Amino acid sequence: MDTDRVYIPQLLHQPEKTLTLEIDAHLADLETLTPVRAEIQVTHQATFLTVKGWAETIVTLTCHRCLKNYNHRVAIAPEELIWLQDDPDPATLPLEQEVGIEDLMETLPPNGYFHPANWIYEQICLALPQRQLCEADCPGIEVPNTVPEIQDSPLVDHRWAALAQLQRQMGQDPRGE
Repeated sequence: MDTDRVYIPQLLHQPEKTLTLEIDAHLADLETLTPVRAEIQVTHQATFLTVKGWAETIVTLTCHRCLKNYNHRVAIAPEELIWLQDDPDPATLPLEQEVGIEDLMETLPPNGYFHPANWIYEQICLALPQRQLCEADCPGIEVPNTVPEIQDSPLVDHRWAALAQLQRQMGQDPRGE
């Protein structure tokens, strides 16, 4: 059976309506140091699919404080129910519709395909830390303690020269003193 996509009706012909797939590859759009190693079990439950498994890899992230790259191990064991539901005809949908929390679920058409690599990619992306820090006590970008005096050194950006000249003409100290 194809590991890139699984035809959902064929799951009904599997023993116990369950298919187990293994992935050991680099996934498109996910930069990892090591290949993604994963095992996914898909079970057809008549009106929904039960998808569960595990995955692990190492990704390179950028610290939000110091901007250095660091390696982060990702090890997940996700589980999800995917409802089997035909896509509604867009012409019959209302222009505006209130969506309740119970309606926020993943759906696939009963005669469609399940894409295991896409599912594991999404699960890994959801597991990446929102706050990426190379160390818990990362000091951030080092900033010099001293600021050079404006009069003692030339301006770093020549576009400010006109403003400094205007301030001198008006008798103001460009340092705000």
